[in-house]
Order: sequence, then structure tokens, then C-alpha cells
Amino acid sequence: MSRKKIGIMGGTFNPIHNGHLVLGQTAYEQFHLDKILFMPTRNPYYKKINQSATLEDRIAMVKLAIEGNEAFAFSDLEMQRDGAIYTVETLKILTQNNPDTEYYFIMGADSLYHFETWKEPEAILKMAFLLVAARDDVSSHAIEGQIEYLENKYEEGRIHCLYTPNLEISSNNLRRRCKEGRSIRYLLPQKVEQYILEHGLYQEEL
Repeated sequence: MSRKKIGIMGGTFNPIHNGHLVLGQTAYEQFHLDKILFMPTRNPYYKKINQSATLEDRIAMVKLAIEGNEAFAFSDLEMQRDGAIYTVETLKILTQNNPDTEYYFIMGADSLYHFETWKEPEAILKMAFLLVAARDDVSSHAIEGQIEYLENKYEEGRIHCLYTPNLEISSNNLRRRCKEGRSIRYLLPQKVEQYILEHGLYQEEL
């Protein structure tokens, strides 16, 4: 019996935008995955979350964004845990609960260059494939060089380049546009745009 192949899209999603969705869809198609889990984090160790959108707001926006796409599913696994959230701990829970599943952790190229500083990077590579997307001005050639370096360093290295359209959209920029009263149309799903406007999110940076 073949194992299930599940992708993981993690992040604060504050707010979720079309760049996240295109990345998830591309990974789903390129690696023939069964499902992509969109997994908002409650309290990432690596940055402070802008508090103008609540935890409930971020959850609602993710659910609205992935609505209607059978390849996408929502996961609240990292929302259920208090304290700093680490990828290795999430993967330990997933692999223990679902031994019949292969996990594919989706990340941007910028994260790949800091991967050695993550908690237990070797353990992460034993539990999941890494799918690395080009972002900003980082070329696929440069990414492949970093992949080769990490695969040589870690015996269990299973890292692949994810070839995806490079959409110049960031959550930080979207929050800034909201604060300045500028349009966010076409940068995120219409339902998410409506939610932000109806709830008056990101009017002030908190």
C-alpha cells in the first residue's frame, strides 16, 4: 500500500495571500501530493506577530482563502499549543499519529539559508522532505547549491527545489497598504479582502 503524501504550508498568515496559495498549488502539482495542510502558527519563536488581527481572524481568513479547493485543508495543530512553536515538534506529532504518511514541508529560499539554526534540523530532515521555493532575487542555481551543501552535511537530507511563479506579495506589505488606505484587491482572495475590510483589520500597526 502506497503512503499518503501530505504537504505542509505553515506561517502566521497575517494575512494569507495569493502568493501562499500559488505556492501550495504548485507544490501539490509538482510533487503529486494528496493534500496540502495550511497550518497557521499560534506563536512562532522567530518573530513577533502583529496583533491587529486576532488568532480567530487569522484562522477565519485561512479558511476563506482555501475554500473550494479540494487539494487544500486547514489544520489547527499549531494553534492548539502554547509557548514557542517549533517545526520539529509539529512533525514529531504528525509522524507519530500518521505513520503511513510522508510529509513535505514547504518553505521559501530565505528560510533554507537559516535552516541550520532551526531546532533539531537533522530530525526535521528525517521526518519530512523539504520543498524550497525561489523567492525575491534568489536564483534556482543558488538554491541548488545550498541544497547540495545541506544534503552533504545532514545524512538524511531530502531537499527539493520547488519551481513556482515568483509573486512579489508579502503579508507585511498588505498590512502597510491597509494602514495607508491603499487597495489590496487582486493580491489576496476576494473573500479575504472583504473580511479584512468588514472587520477593519490592519488599520493600525500594533
